[in-house]
Amino acid sequence: MVLQNVAPAELAAATALKRAPKARSVVSDRLGALRGKRWLTGFGGDLLALLVAVLDVWLVIPNDAEPYQIITSGIACSAMLMRRFVPFLAVLVTVPGFLFGWSELAAMIAMATLAWKHAWTWRTWIGFGLIWTCREVIWPFDEFLATGWRGHILDGIWGVIVGGMPVAIGLLIIARTELSAQIAELAATRERENRLHAHAVRESERAKLAREMHDVVSHQVTLIAMQAGAMQVAPPEEAKKMAETIRSLSTKTLDELRELVGLLRSGAFDDESAHPGLDQVAQLVRTSDVKVTLRMDTDPERLPAPVSGAAYRTVQEALTNVRKHASGAKANVWIRVDHDELLIDVTNSKAKAGRKLDLPSGGHGLVGLRERAGLLGGTFDAHTTSDGGFELRARYPLAG
Repeated sequence: MVLQNVAPAELAAATALKRAPKARSVVSDRLGALRGKRWLTGFGGDLLALLVAVLDVWLVIPNDAEPYQIITSGIACSAMLMRRFVPFLAVLVTVPGFLFGWSELAAMIAMATLAWKHAWTWRTWIGFGLIWTCREVIWPFDEFLATGWRGHILDGIWGVIVGGMPVAIGLLIIARTELSAQIAELAATRERENRLHAHAVRESERAKLAREMHDVVSHQVTLIAMQAGAMQVAPPEEAKKMAETIRSLSTKTLDELRELVGLLRSGAFDDESAHPGLDQVAQLVRTSDVKVTLRMDTDPERLPAPVSGAAYRTVQEALTNVRKHASGAKANVWIRVDHDELLIDVTNSKAKAGRKLDLPSGGHGLVGLRERAGLLGGTFDAHTTSDGGFELRARYPLAG
């Protein structure tokens, strides 16, 4: 296996920096195209509004219409071209055509645009009042004075409808736009949450894999290193036995690695299937090359599989550290159940003088044990003792 010196995150960052100018260019081009499309769509809508307003005037204007009525109606129709930019001014421009002429639809379109752009502001209220007044007041004015009170009431009600319907349409457009923005924001938030969740899952799997790889390799490799060091000063017959032990340990390590890789490839990797349980602690102690006093006051078969596996790894890591850092020391392992918790205490004496092994240690084993205890809702503690030894304690709840 060849290890890359550049981390994946650094490689991804470098690639992103190289692609950044091109990405900015693409985004800029797309934004420009989008702005052009919006401008074209808006201008098309203005032309359509102008056409509809002119058609409405043409259908209702009488043949004997006065010139000022035709002019004011035409000016009101032309206001459709400015309604998106100055909607309040567009409403003011349509008022004379509505009052003196026949451009009622043009005024309603301008009013809807005003409500869409400004919602319920003073401009909208003034525009609504002007539209209502134009519908209530009849021109010529003498006809308005001749209208009875029932006619005025009906005209007032109709004015509310004519002025209120465009306002309702404008507010509906606002609500739809805000709803679309909220839906888009919700979708983006969900996408971010999915990415964060996927990242958290990957990090959890990496940490789990790191713990299992350390547990599988560290114990056996430490034994191999110790046997190899002893071979340098051992007689030929003992060296031959040590070589056989090294071969056996190497084969066992490879088998465990193959099993772990197989679980990873099959997708069946979990904390229960990746390691042995507490029932194999006795064998672990016998092959640990450490003088160990084991006291187990519990039945391994009655323990939950995750707790049993975590207990095995705890003892394994503790004995591995004894071999690495306290060669020749004696260890005591006490495993017991206290109410609803499994307690593990591993202590060792001070290393014998002159027998310390120069073996590398990254400190990942204790970190992995602390993480494992936290995942199971337990606690972990490790510290030196007053006599120069070391003590390791772990608690794992049996339920939940």
